[in-house]
Amino acid sequence: MDIQSLLVTLLSFAVAIGVLVFVHELGHFAVAKQLGVLVERFSIGFGPVILARKRGETEYAVSAIPLGGYVKMLGDEEGEEALANPERAFSTQSVGRRAAIVFAGPAMNLVFAFLVYSVLFAAVGVENPSTEPRVGGVTAGMPAERAGLQAGDRIVAIGDTPIETWEQLSKTIVASKGERLRLTVERGGARFPLEVEPELHENRTVFNEDAGKVYRIGVEVSLDWLRVGPLTAVGMAAQQTGGAALMVLKGLQLMMTGRVPLRDLGGPIAIASAAGKQARAGGRYYLFTLAFLSVNLAVLNLLPIPALDGGHLAFFAIEGAMRRPLRARHREIALQVGILLLITLIVFVSYNDIHRLVWG
Repeated sequence: MDIQSLLVTLLSFAVAIGVLVFVHELGHFAVAKQLGVLVERFSIGFGPVILARKRGETEYAVSAIPLGGYVKMLGDEEGEEALANPERAFSTQSVGRRAAIVFAGPAMNLVFAFLVYSVLFAAVGVENPSTEPRVGGVTAGMPAERAGLQAGDRIVAIGDTPIETWEQLSKTIVASKGERLRLTVERGGARFPLEVEPELHENRTVFNEDAGKVYRIGVEVSLDWLRVGPLTAVGMAAQQTGGAALMVLKGLQLMMTGRVPLRDLGGPIAIASAAGKQARAGGRYYLFTLAFLSVNLAVLNLLPIPALDGGHLAFFAIEGAMRRPLRARHREIALQVGILLLITLIVFVSYNDIHRLVWG
């Protein structure tokens, strides 16, 4: 990776993390303010404060460790602070109000993703796989590249059989059993023959599940941009946001059941790599990635793990059912376990990142 690509990757990652953390914490902040809770600090980042400015009753800060952020409210935990000003303290609010403040962070990430998808669909359209037998990309080292196929080529026949659709092309290659195929290729208005020999390769789902082996030549479907109206864009954005959330949950389920290996989990380096790659592809691809990462952040934060928003919501649900808060000692133990789980996960995904970076 050259210096320019590295700088683009680092900048793309920094912007993505900054935007997603800001949106998330803004959700907590806005609802807390709306409900009259005193917000003492709104910080992007953890650890020592680098920059800070106080406006009104809230200090706005940028802290040293950029992988996160927080909203510090009066009386986050029960104590003298909360007793001194119970009307403005977080811990003295009703269970419903506290739950609303906590849930607002992930909810804002979902709203942000929905808005980004809506604007993109309305402004640039929807990207759909083309039905035409047109090559969208060629995989390095695969038979198609060795045969000389290029992105933009149209495969109009295999042997004496005309090819009308991408589905027909794909089925013919899969059914070839590795026999050499004679393609008729159209490029720049001219037609010429090419021969290619499909190879047997592993077939994997979008979640990297093993789906057996199939014959491939290494070509990707081309994509068409379809223009849509504002109302259609909004409806499709809602579907896209919901679909992305379900995809994250499905991925988690497959990992928990062992159907997808844990080594596929990525951390900061994987996120930075993806952000940089999409930024180099173009602004709209970067924004699509940003929206999907926002959905990821929302879903993962809602997991019932202490130290995450979902863990706090679980505590509130138990409190509502028991009609009293959990004992402070029990909450403390659960929080320590949650933090240990998160640290273990961070170390694990960082190891995966470094392993991929060094050994591929």
